[in-house]
Amino acid sequence: QVQLVQSGGGLVQAGGSLRLSCAASGIIFSHNGMRWYRQTPGKQRELVASITGGGSTNYGDSVKGRFTISKDSAENTAYLQMTSLKPEDTGVYYCAAPGIGVMYWGRGTQVTVSS
Repeated sequence: QVQLVQSGGGLVQAGGSLRLSCAASGIIFSHNGMRWYRQTPGKQRELVASITGGGSTNYGDSVKGRFTISKDSAENTAYLQMTSLKPEDTGVYYCAAPGIGVMYWGRGTQVTVSS
C-alpha cells in the first residue's frame, strides 16, 4: 500500500521561507520520481515542481528561482524548499508520485503567505 505523508507548511510572511516534506512508503522515489502541486481557490491544481527518479528537476514558471525540489533516497522522502514566498503562493500543496497507470497523492498541507 502506497502512502505519502506530508509535513511542513503553515503561515509565513511574504519574503519568508518554508520547507515541505513528503515521506513515502510502498513506492520508491528514486525509481518513480515525484511532484508537488498546489491548489488555490478558483484555480485548477497547478504543477509546481517535479523531480525524476534520476534527479532531473522541472519547475512551474511562477516558482522558478524561488522553489527547490529535492529527494533523499535513503529516507525515501522528498522536499520542497520555498523561499521568497509571495501571497500568491498561498494554497494547499500536495505531493504526488506516479505509479503504473495511477497517481498517488498526499493529503495536502496548507501554506499561507501574508502580505
